[in-house]
Amino acid sequence: MNKIAILIIFGVFALVALIYYSFDGIAPNRDFPGAKNIQIDKKWNMPIVLEEISGISWMDKDHIACVEDEEAIIFIYNLTTSKIEKQIVFGEDGDYEGIALVDSDAYVLRSDGVIFEVLNFQNDSLVINEYSTGMTKEYEWEGITWDKKRNRLLLSIKDKADKESKPIYAFNLKTKMVEEKPAYQINFNDPAFKILEQEINQQIIEPSEVAVHPFTGEIYVLEANKPKLLILNSNGTIKKLHVLREEQFGQPEGLTFDDQGNLYISNEGSGGLGNILKVNLDKVPEKK
Repeated sequence: MNKIAILIIFGVFALVALIYYSFDGIAPNRDFPGAKNIQIDKKWNMPIVLEEISGISWMDKDHIACVEDEEAIIFIYNLTTSKIEKQIVFGEDGDYEGIALVDSDAYVLRSDGVIFEVLNFQNDSLVINEYSTGMTKEYEWEGITWDKKRNRLLLSIKDKADKESKPIYAFNLKTKMVEEKPAYQINFNDPAFKILEQEINQQIIEPSEVAVHPFTGEIYVLEANKPKLLILNSNGTIKKLHVLREEQFGQPEGLTFDDQGNLYISNEGSGGLGNILKVNLDKVPEKK
C-alpha cells in the first residue's frame, strides 16, 4: 500500500473521530429546557467500587451509608477521610436502588419492590428480614426514605403510572406493609412542569430517589434520566421544580439530608467516578 493510500485512510479515520467526539465524546452533556446551575459546596469522588452508587443516607457529621446497583453491601463512607470505613454484606447480588436509616436499622430497596430490613446494621451479627411491596411486577422501584414524623418509609417508582399522576407509596414500619392508598400523588398537569416543554405523560418525572427535609417536612423527588429535583410541600402540593444541568449532575441517583438540613446528592459514574455532592439550592452559584 503506497503512502498516498495510507494518508487517505488515516485522514478518513481522523475525520470520523473528529465528528464522533464533536457530538458524543467532547460534549456528551445535554442542557434540558429550564436547566440552571446549582451551587455545589463540596464534592467527594467515590472509589471505583462505588462507581454505580445508587443510594445514600446520612449517619453523622463524618459518615454516610451508601449502596450501589449490583451488590448487597452497605458501605460506610467517611466524609472526613474520603474513604470507605466499613462494608456490610446483607444478601446476594441484585439491583439495589436506595437505602434509608431508621435509628440503628437499615432498610435497602431492591428494584423489584423487595425491602431488606437489616437490624442493628453496624453489629457483627446481623438479623435480616425481607418484605415485599406486594407490587413487585407492576413497578420499577427506585427511591426510599424515612418519614420520621409519621414513622414510615416513603417509596417512589420510576416507571408506569396513570395518565395524570405518579404515586409515592408509604411502607408502615409497624405493620411492615405498604399502604394501599398512595401517600402522595405527583400531578403531571401542575404548572411547574411547563418549563420542561414536553408532552405531559409518565416520563415527565421518573423518580430515582425520594427524601424528606428534616425541618420543613417537604418531600424531595430526584430524577436521573433527565436530571431534575422536584419539591413537594408536606401536604403533597408541588412547590418548586429544579431542572439540573447534566454537566453538574450526570446521573443523580441518591438523596439525603444531614441533621442541619443540608442537601446531598450522589451521582453514578456512568463509566467514570461516582460522586457525592453537597448542594445549596438557596445560593446563586458564582459565574466562572
